[in-house]
Amino acid sequence: MQQSKALIAMSGGVDSSVAAFLTAQEGYSCIGGTMLLYDSGDVCGSSAAIEDARAVADRLGMPFHVFELTEQFRQRVIDDFVSCYESGLTPNPCIRCNRHLKFSAFLEKAKELGCERMVTGHYARIQKDESTGRFLLCKAADIAKDQSYFLYAISQEQLQQIRFPLGELTKEQVRTIAAEQGFINAKKRDSQDICFVPDGDYLAFLQKFTGKKYKSGDFLDTNGKVVGTHHGAVGYTLGQRKGLGIALGQPVYVCEKNMEKNTVTVGTEDNLFHKELLANDWFFFPFPDLTEPMNVMAKTRSRMAERPATVYPEPNGYCRVVFHEPQRAMTPGQAVVLYDGDVVIGGGTITEIL
Repeated sequence: MQQSKALIAMSGGVDSSVAAFLTAQEGYSCIGGTMLLYDSGDVCGSSAAIEDARAVADRLGMPFHVFELTEQFRQRVIDDFVSCYESGLTPNPCIRCNRHLKFSAFLEKAKELGCERMVTGHYARIQKDESTGRFLLCKAADIAKDQSYFLYAISQEQLQQIRFPLGELTKEQVRTIAAEQGFINAKKRDSQDICFVPDGDYLAFLQKFTGKKYKSGDFLDTNGKVVGTHHGAVGYTLGQRKGLGIALGQPVYVCEKNMEKNTVTVGTEDNLFHKELLANDWFFFPFPDLTEPMNVMAKTRSRMAERPATVYPEPNGYCRVVFHEPQRAMTPGQAVVLYDGDVVIGGGTITEIL
């Protein structure tokens, strides 16, 4: 009987390496693969990370491929990142990379290689609802490492071809397995930053990438009074406190940006709290579309705890999410993800705070 084949998305980190090992242990004929996305430092998709991935693949005795996807990454992720910031939005490039590269372009590579499955080292789980035949995205067993927020933009067709072997494991268990197998990256630290902005200086990246010098403009208070000068509205995000360079006798935060007028409005923390948002570009898992209001748990940032909310269908593919209590610094461009217990109901891109 011929073995089923699986393409393992190997980033060079410990998680994808252990995912490869566990998949091989289950009897799959495994092929390692890494996407060359952005060649800078030892980050996901760089040449340094590729060598770590290759070393693990060699140790496991599996073929290894490098897929050169830098142009697709630039078009799909970096160009979108720049466009969003210049429009006053705060994008989430990891979600976009998962959607357009890892679970699209890379999945196509798996099919070209004759693989029935594609495997990643994400902390999440996939279940099938036998009553509907739909595949469900669920939280990982290790809630502290759960990555379901970043994975909501996966289609049903894609979900049934994907495996997440780490979904039932803790990070400590994963590192133990890696050490036992002698993997070179067993103690490698987790990546925390956007791969193409590893130092976190978004404004510097935007200026270098576009060749533009963004114009200074006015800081305004909530009454519209000029209270200082900023160094380019694109470089600020809602809720930001550090690096504003203005003293008003109390802590102030970025509350609003007007890209046309090149102004940044600051106010007290109370000004950051709102209850409602509008979002589009939705993906749902238990059903194709939302047709009636639904009580859910929701979050608008990956690290925030979910909060009770009600989601309402709106015209033209939009949904309105109303939290039961005001939430801090909900931001257009970011994702809102809905849950029912461990099951991801769906997610969309925030377009407006109401």
